[in-house]
Amino acid sequence: MVQVCVNGGRGSGDGALVPLSPGAMAGSAAEAVAAGASDIHVHPKSPCGQDTLSAKAVAATLEEIRSRTGVPVGVTTGAWAEPDPAARVARVHEWTVLPDHASVNWHEPGAEEVAAALLERGVGVEAGIWSGTDAAARFAASPLGPRVLRVLAEVTDPDPGSAEASARELLAALGTAHGRPVLLHGEEGGAWPVLRLAACLGLATRIGLEDTLVLPDGQRAVSNAQLVREALVQYRSAARSSDRRP
Repeated sequence: MVQVCVNGGRGSGDGALVPLSPGAMAGSAAEAVAAGASDIHVHPKSPCGQDTLSAKAVAATLEEIRSRTGVPVGVTTGAWAEPDPAARVARVHEWTVLPDHASVNWHEPGAEEVAAALLERGVGVEAGIWSGTDAAARFAASPLGPRVLRVLAEVTDPDPGSAEASARELLAALGTAHGRPVLLHGEEGGAWPVLRLAACLGLATRIGLEDTLVLPDGQRAVSNAQLVREALVQYRSAARSSDRRP
């Protein structure tokens, strides 16, 4: 599986190619799905372009994307969009249109409560386990671990020279991850090396303007669709190379 991460926390300062309105997100997501993405991760935005968990923004974003695509759609529940854990849980209960899944960053305060609220409403949980945090240990001890949809092994090391090693360290810390499927991805300079590692290990991965603005050769990407097309080329090539190794 290659998930497309449509926009992330980026804004207008990152260039006009980052989709911020529900219509722009839907158009970009539809193009990415046509290019081969089989799942969508998106950050709903406020009118001023900030990440938000408001019911109105979540509904508008999901409805627009679903009108253009037929694959699962997930949203963020990042603490930066709603810092107070209790308010974050309240936001989830206020949603009138539900995503197929939502990411929960396990190192953030209130992660267990947010995940429980999502599960209560029938929303799949992507457990975000960031490198450089205690999230792997906290997730290993979580009674909710066996109930999550999948684990997002999120490598925050942006250095292309060390990101793969950071990814392997994170996967080792995760261990069996409660037996849940793992989606491995990197960011910025580490995005492409970690994607290729995911291919070698037979893991799901993701790509999109949230994770990187550039192609493997350093050229600026022009769309999420272009990133997805290149990701599939890179993934298949790395997987074939891995199969040929003795």
